[in-house]
Order: sequence, then C-alpha cells, then structure tokens
Amino acid sequence: MIQKRNIGLAILYSILTCGIYSMYWFVKITDEANALSGKVETTGGMALLLSIVTCGIYRYFWSYKMGKTIYTAQERLGVNPMDNSILYLILSIFGLDIVSYAIIQSDINVLV
Repeated sequence: MIQKRNIGLAILYSILTCGIYSMYWFVKITDEANALSGKVETTGGMALLLSIVTCGIYRYFWSYKMGKTIYTAQERLGVNPMDNSILYLILSIFGLDIVSYAIIQSDINVLV
C-alpha cells in the first residue's frame, strides 16, 4: 500500500540515523513510483544493491530514470505531468540526493 510520508520527518530520520533511513526511503520511493506508473523495471531493493555495488554510480541513472517513472505515473493518473529527470540528475551529481528524494516523495504524495 502506498502511503503519504511527511517529508520533513523523513529528512530528520535520515539525519538522525546517519543515512540508514535514507536507504529505506530510497527503496520505498522506488517501489511506490513503480507501482504508480504501472511499470516495474528495477525494484527498490535491486536499485539499492546496484547503487552499493557500483559505489553510487547507479544512482545517477536511477535519478534520471525516476524522473521518467514519475512522469509516466502522472500521465497515467491524469495529473499534469512534469518531467524532472534532468533536475534529479543534477541534484544527484552535486550530492543532493536527499533533495531529490524529497521532491519525488512530494510527487508521490500528490499522486496518492
């Protein structure tokens, strides 16, 4: 079941747990975005594993792909679609993944 998450609390939990919660959040937003779009290309657990194995390089691809997945979900559910793929990629390149997570979570909250 897809649920709305409080973005501020998710960021706080990520800081308090030294990033452990952000890994859980990464998996959840991946799975939830896939469910909303109706397409499952890579599960959240697999995306996390690939990110760890590639020393974070996979996250760049994931960031771009997540923008496309959210766009597909918005189209599918009749919400005005907005493609943030490049924004997520740029944020990821500059090490601001948590900002990408927050924007993705915001989009998921709107779709739920």
